[in-house]
Amino acid sequence: MSLEEIRNERLKKLNLLKESGFNPYPISTRRNLSVEKALKNFELLFEKKTVVMAGRVYSIRGQGGLLFLHFDDGTGRFQGAIKKDEVGEKSFSLFTDTVDVGDFIEIGGILSKTMRGEKTLFVREWKMLAKSLRPLPEKWHGLKDNEERFRRRYLDLVSNEESVLRFKVRTKVVSAIRSFLDKNGYMEVETPILQSMYGGASAEPFTTHHDALDSDLFLRISDELYLKRLLIGGLPKVYELSKNFRNEGIDVTHYPEFTMLEFYEAYSDAKKQMAFTEKLLKVLVKTVSGGTSISLGGGTIDFSKRFAREKYADVLARHALIPHILKLSFEEVREKAKALGANIEAGDNKAKILDKIFKRACRPKLIEPTFVTDYPAENLPLAKKNPKDESKVDAFQLYAGGIELVKAFSELNDPLDQEKRLRAQEEFRKGGDEEAQPLDLDFIEAMEYGMPPAGGVGIGIDRLVMFLTDTANIKETILFPTMRPRNQ
Repeated sequence: MSLEEIRNERLKKLNLLKESGFNPYPISTRRNLSVEKALKNFELLFEKKTVVMAGRVYSIRGQGGLLFLHFDDGTGRFQGAIKKDEVGEKSFSLFTDTVDVGDFIEIGGILSKTMRGEKTLFVREWKMLAKSLRPLPEKWHGLKDNEERFRRRYLDLVSNEESVLRFKVRTKVVSAIRSFLDKNGYMEVETPILQSMYGGASAEPFTTHHDALDSDLFLRISDELYLKRLLIGGLPKVYELSKNFRNEGIDVTHYPEFTMLEFYEAYSDAKKQMAFTEKLLKVLVKTVSGGTSISLGGGTIDFSKRFAREKYADVLARHALIPHILKLSFEEVREKAKALGANIEAGDNKAKILDKIFKRACRPKLIEPTFVTDYPAENLPLAKKNPKDESKVDAFQLYAGGIELVKAFSELNDPLDQEKRLRAQEEFRKGGDEEAQPLDLDFIEAMEYGMPPAGGVGIGIDRLVMFLTDTANIKETILFPTMRPRNQ
């Protein structure tokens, strides 16, 4: 039977309900017991009083004067039994003639057990709450086409318990992050999504226009510069869980709309934040796994030990087999990148090409939790330089499972140096690097009023959940990822 034929049959059932004097979409329900509570308190409620439950029908089976059904209200799944002798012939016939898998119904009756000992609601009355007009995906297979799963996430959640569990884990992770930061004295804040000047990261923005102001605005690529303004304003510990937007390509670990955690602490630095970040990650692993390790790609990653520390140049030398790479000329670095198959674009400077080499040759090999330090200063124009070697910055990134999970550094608070380095970024932009950071003179002005030394940390939530749930595609961690229109 085609989808159109199924829908027409269900429309007939809808009309039958109306003709029988029943509203197939009533305004309220008398539900007084969830499945979760029915299972938890079953022995207390056993054959004692009438209860009213509700949920979506997932199966109907039986024949003659007895039908069994399974329904789910979002807190769990339960069995119902409807007998013709109990509800009456008219009500029983209406049930058999109008109820389909996918419908939401209300059922009232007594909790008891079948002869096989199955916990069951023996129905005495029922009512339609929402008549479905389209069939759910086949229950054993669900939606197999990933694109359809992402486009119609509601159907994926109905038929794919793995997806439901993944998003429950995401909620637990976000809740644990908030709890951890709140307990450590951080203040949650909100900063603008629409910004007159974007900044805080190396990325292309989305641009929009505000009619009332007659001005172009940008969707934020990062909340970093606004959170630093709050440090300037005297707030010592701040964090934000925010949506960021970057007009970039899509792959298994990148998405143009993503959720980011950033937190900043005045009078701190990268070293202190490294220790704090390690504690946070261990808390999150325990939240998800209940222990000190997680499963990933068929293996296990242990978080019980102290995380490894390695210098950027040493990692490149070991995994890309390029010793003294930071001392190579631009041309030599570019040739090494081409030999490794990295995609080099016009306008890429030496630091950006090094980053591409690192992502291609090194990142996939960093499986155990590893802090990588001593990045070239050009890579991170908002970070303080290492006083012992100003060609590098006091920064770290955390890798595990071949994924970048954290970026952090000692925040640059010298307004003169900050302006100089952002002007250098402007030159990179003129040279063709469209992701180079713009010069934000309003931020420089704010810095000139005095910004305390600070340590800041950024963690991509979608990618973090990917890692913690052993998921291969970032779209699996986003409820409603934006998809290319069907007609394209």
